[in-house]
Amino acid sequence: MSFSMPTSPTVDAIAVDRRAKSFTTRSIKKESKLGALMLAASMIDLTTLEGADSPEKVRSLCVKAIRPWERDEEIIGQRLDHVAAVCVYPSMVPTAAAHLKGSGVHVASVATGFPSGQFPLDIRLKDVRQAVVDGADEIDMVINRGAFLSGRYEEVAEEISAVVEACGPAHLKVILETGELATYDQVRKASDIAIACIREGDFIKTSTGKVSPAATMPVTLVMLEAIRDAYKDTGKKIGMKPAGGIRTAKQSWHYLCMVNETLGEGWLHPDWFRFGASSLLNDVLRSMQKLKTGEYAAGYDFSDA
Repeated sequence: MSFSMPTSPTVDAIAVDRRAKSFTTRSIKKESKLGALMLAASMIDLTTLEGADSPEKVRSLCVKAIRPWERDEEIIGQRLDHVAAVCVYPSMVPTAAAHLKGSGVHVASVATGFPSGQFPLDIRLKDVRQAVVDGADEIDMVINRGAFLSGRYEEVAEEISAVVEACGPAHLKVILETGELATYDQVRKASDIAIACIREGDFIKTSTGKVSPAATMPVTLVMLEAIRDAYKDTGKKIGMKPAGGIRTAKQSWHYLCMVNETLGEGWLHPDWFRFGASSLLNDVLRSMQKLKTGEYAAGYDFSDA
């Protein structure tokens, strides 16, 4: 593979922390809140990645994905759109694909030795190809952090490029596992390498959800700035997905403000921005009810996601 290693700028950590914190002070006018909540709901990838996953659990998640709130028309006067995707292990892709067919909800699957990324490359590529054959139209891969942290950047790039090819028509989300990268400079370097290897419409993603810390606003800002700079330099538009630790509607507003002010309104769409946060959906729905009725619903009033 011929690969020109991108030159990454040094990240001013103090400035990133300060700017990321500034988005938590943003407020949304009451008349705009419902629209922001509906947008956030449409950007969620509902996920189940547990050893105890079963076809029944996946089917239940798909029902929630297609119709997030059964009382939407009664409470807010309109029907909500479906969420963005359902993300499952490769073995569960056929079940999800069968249930979501024609719904508009994407079928995503983790692959490439999730969550470690340490499996032999041929096994990881076979994993990707089979998931696509079985009906996945999005693949969430993890980079080999051992290779990255050892400075074997070309190896990381070659593996990402091989996965891109294995995806065929499916979109790719490259998980950096930022909780293991230690510094903002490393996050920026990994972002730049991934962006250089993937196609327009693919994503970079913070985390697997299996490592703490997962998504944070400063880390997400560093990744958004990498996307912004690549777009300015090459015109290639890349999506972004923070995953893990985003649990409240208020947090989702903060992220949407950060996306808008860093990348612009063109990224405020599920094709370009996602939340990997299943627990976020019910809080968004509860916030919609509070906005319309003045009262929060109890947690048990909504089905588990």
